[in-house]
Amino acid sequence: MTNDAAPPGRPGHAVEKPAATQDNTTRNPPRNRPRTRSAAARVWASRLILPLSVALWLLSLRSVPIDRMRDLGLLQVLPPLFWVAAALLTLGFCLALADRRTHSAWLTGYVLALVALLHATPTLLYPTLRYSWAWKHLAVIDAMIRHGGEVPNADKFSVYNDWPGFFQLHALFLQTTGLDSSVGYAAWTPPFANALLLAPLLLLYRSVTRDRRLVWGAVWIFYSCSWVGQDYFAPQSFAFLLFMTVVALLFRQLRSSALPRPDPRRRDGWPPGLLVVVVVIVATIVVSHPLTPLMLISAMALLSLPRRSRRLALPVLIAAVVLTAAWDATVARSYISVNISNLIDSLTEPDKNVSSGLAALGDAAPGQILLSWVDRGLSAAVAVLALAGLLVRRWTRRTGLPLLAAAPLPLLAVNAYGGEMLFRAYLFALPAAAFLVAALVLPPGDRRPVARTLAVYPLLLTMFGALVFGYYGKEALNQYTLKEVAAARYVIEHAPPGSTLVTLTEDVPDLDVDYEKHPRVKLAYQEKDELRELVRDPVEGVEGFVFGATEEHPAYIVLSRAQDMNLYVTGALPADLPERMQSALSDAPGFTKVYDNGDAIVYRYVTPPPD
Repeated sequence: MTNDAAPPGRPGHAVEKPAATQDNTTRNPPRNRPRTRSAAARVWASRLILPLSVALWLLSLRSVPIDRMRDLGLLQVLPPLFWVAAALLTLGFCLALADRRTHSAWLTGYVLALVALLHATPTLLYPTLRYSWAWKHLAVIDAMIRHGGEVPNADKFSVYNDWPGFFQLHALFLQTTGLDSSVGYAAWTPPFANALLLAPLLLLYRSVTRDRRLVWGAVWIFYSCSWVGQDYFAPQSFAFLLFMTVVALLFRQLRSSALPRPDPRRRDGWPPGLLVVVVVIVATIVVSHPLTPLMLISAMALLSLPRRSRRLALPVLIAAVVLTAAWDATVARSYISVNISNLIDSLTEPDKNVSSGLAALGDAAPGQILLSWVDRGLSAAVAVLALAGLLVRRWTRRTGLPLLAAAPLPLLAVNAYGGEMLFRAYLFALPAAAFLVAALVLPPGDRRPVARTLAVYPLLLTMFGALVFGYYGKEALNQYTLKEVAAARYVIEHAPPGSTLVTLTEDVPDLDVDYEKHPRVKLAYQEKDELRELVRDPVEGVEGFVFGATEEHPAYIVLSRAQDMNLYVTGALPADLPERMQSALSDAPGFTKVYDNGDAIVYRYVTPPPD
């Protein structure tokens, strides 16, 4: 019987087969021949399924009607062959995982194929970069290159001046390579970032157990449940990778690590050279993203509680606290001083941090309600299964992973983070939670590993199915056409400095280029009274933000396909508002249609002279 009170794979805890059983196996080969043939069949099946599923996936992307996406995004336009490929890939992984003789290269191939299938599909299907925030980050890099660093008159973009690490790194890369823009490789950030994340995940899990089935099972569960979507071209994905690297290196140095140590006699502690590397990584996190240093501080504070990890976690905790405090008190002081009152308010109303969000004047698309419940169900299932793993597999309590899973929870009481704190907490807890789930369903020392692994197949398939709801469900508004990009570039090329740019939502790609030169108004995010006026009378609602525009400083109003889809999907404003606005602006004095390519319309506004 497996001893669940201790971590698997440690000296003294392995369960060996009795000698008599081993002799029996040797002396009676005919009795075991069917099992041997069955094992060989599984091995060959797992090797054939990997290239077959990848081929089917690529074939499924040949003719996907992305222009038909609505409530459920990519879910409603991906062909059946895509789902067949996903089901086959998951089955092949289970077959490979069940055989202890499967080389790690095959398991790596399966995981990378899963990453490609999930995260490269939008990149292969869309004609240009997806997601509005990725386009914003391209604009920030461009502006920092033009200004040689801090961007003046940045307005709401000034937060990027306070945490410029990610942007300056890409600016340096562009200047070194001679590339004009990051747009070409930014589209590949999701698959690339997730592939890079495999290294710290493996290091973390292998530091806890030698059971290969458990390690790779946890990796697969992590990727199958990571629906939050913070893996695009952004400081968050960069900082999260660095966060996981620090955590994995810490667990690697523990004396109780399942990995062999260079010097077994050395007490737990950082080798001086490695500690310097870790501090540099922490500093990079601090200068790149406001939230991740707080997540790191919380994680290191909890990991400092057990004596076995205190000598490792305390130096990182001290470095993170000192560097974060120094940065916030100097470079980021302008942002912190302005937003300190919001932070204090959040501390007194922690419940709103979990459920904060903008009230909508319209109705969300029916499919979005389903998506919301599936996302919640997957997150709740991960939490419940992880808790069950902690209770049932008692040895996991000694690994430090439960503390890592709980580390993001205190931050829920600190700040709403634009209504996303609950999602970010889930993201940072998921690496540890995925291992606890794997420990529950794939326990080490199982005497029937093949049956157990195949029995987990439906669970893994269900996780994948739930993941794509959250990850693909909003793609109708996340993808852009080349015509929408062309419309934004028309505005940037023709708008004099000081022109006001007006949009319904933020979903206009490349419109933030030269953001320090053009004030931007996003109507859907204004005060409720202003929104009601806009819905009642689109012309008066728009004029309230652009009245006074002159020939030298005109206003440009951009209506586009993705903005229409945003309102339909989210219900932030009535879905018929863009059509009514287009009709009203076409006949209103002062408004002139200057561009129309079918996917986007641009109006130029100059305040008419008084009658």
